[in-house]
Amino acid sequence: MDHPLFDLIDQRIRDAQAAGEFDDLPGAGKPLPRVDDPENELINRLVRDSHAVPEFVSLSRQLRLLREELAATGDRTRRRDIMKDMSLMEARIAMARKAYR
Repeated sequence: MDHPLFDLIDQRIRDAQAAGEFDDLPGAGKPLPRVDDPENELINRLVRDSHAVPEFVSLSRQLRLLREELAATGDRTRRRDIMKDMSLMEARIAMARKAYR
């Protein structure tokens, strides 16, 4: 069974075609660019356009900040807490890298 909006969408497309809204679009008449993974191209493009990164990359950035904080602090208790957080972060990075493969 079709979704009720399909007819509305089709009608709007036909109206736009009749009004010439699709005329003279950039790349008209040229082949579409070749993609390596056509099934996931939309998702890949959205990820690329939003500058998203794999989880292990964002975790690595957080780890770098922890290292900077560790270097900047002299408080022994805080240093111990930071090192504990760094250890957990390194384990999370390892798991994220494994899941990414």
